[in-house]
Formats: sequence, C-alpha cells, structure tokens
Amino acid sequence: MTKASVATFTAARIANRVKALGREISRASHGRRLDVVVTMDRAFIFAADLIRAIDAPVVVHFVREDVRDVDHGGRARREVLFTNREAMTTSKERPEFQGRDVLLVDAVIESGVTQDFLLRRIGESKPRSLRLAVLLDKPSRRHVALEPDYFGFQTASNQLWTGYGLAAANGTGRNAKHLVAGGGAKRAGKLGRSVKKKR
Repeated sequence: MTKASVATFTAARIANRVKALGREISRASHGRRLDVVVTMDRAFIFAADLIRAIDAPVVVHFVREDVRDVDHGGRARREVLFTNREAMTTSKERPEFQGRDVLLVDAVIESGVTQDFLLRRIGESKPRSLRLAVLLDKPSRRHVALEPDYFGFQTASNQLWTGYGLAAANGTGRNAKHLVAGGGAKRAGKLGRSVKKKR
C-alpha cells in the first residue's frame, strides 16, 4: 500500500474538530445538565476529550457492547446486548433518563444497527432530547435510516481505522495519537513519529 492510499487524520486536526463539536454541543445544551452515555471500549478516548470540551454540567454513563451468536430455531443469529443495568433501566419506578438531555457517544457509525438499537433503548425512558455523536461516520455502509447529530469526520474508506482509541485487529494501536485507515497499528506509530519530526 502506498503512502498516498493511506487515509489519515492528524492529532492536531482531531483536537480542533473535537473542540468544535464541544462548542456545538454546548450551544445546543443551553447550560442544562447533559447525560452522556459512552459506549466502551472504542469511544473512551474520543468521549474523554469531547466531554472536556463541553461547557455544561455533565453526568457520564458507560455501557459495554456484548455481541453474542445465538441459535434461534436452528438458525444462527447475532445479537447485540449492552451491559450496565443502571444506565439502561426502563423500569417505571426509576426511569434513568426521563426528562433529561442525553448524548450517546460512539467512535464509529457504519451500519448504524448497533447505535439505532441503543438509541431506541434509551428512548424508552422518555428523555427530553436524545442525540448521537460519533468520531467517524461511514455513511456508505449504513443499513438503517440513522444519521449522527454530530460527527468528527465523514469517510468513504471501508478499511479498518486505528489510533485515537481504535484498535487494530491484534488489539494494539489504541494509544496512537493519529487516526489511520488501512495501515494498522504499526503504520499509526510511524505516522506519529514522522509528524513529530516535522514540528
């Protein structure tokens, strides 16, 4: 793969974009409390930077995606569950997000199926507002009618992105400061060193 074919977002560009998103979300919140639901593990670095850029009272909730292959009448089916009973409760006695402004934060939206499911679950508790913020939007791979309210970058690349919290296939690369598509963890590390030399 040539250098020209590797898509990248530098640390400086990411930082500027996240700050801009924070300002946009702050204006929309009008100073009200914002309940931020963060999907683990991919979104933790993006969420941490985004939350610090929001000028409003923030309460953070974490949910973890649990993908399971189950057998339904002889047919294999993949189910996505989310663990964190407190944040996802829909009990009538204590609806967690009733009347609140909620922001769901994820790293990447591709098919949109996972985010759509989670938004519907949160919506069951009747929040005042419910929005979605993602770092990377891949609209060409969407399977449902869902668009993020806020996104850092839109990309046509269907390759695996690594860095800034996103891991390569072998689990490494989350700590790289830059986002790289198609290059893997090693490529992300090389980009970081080369950019550093130019400064």
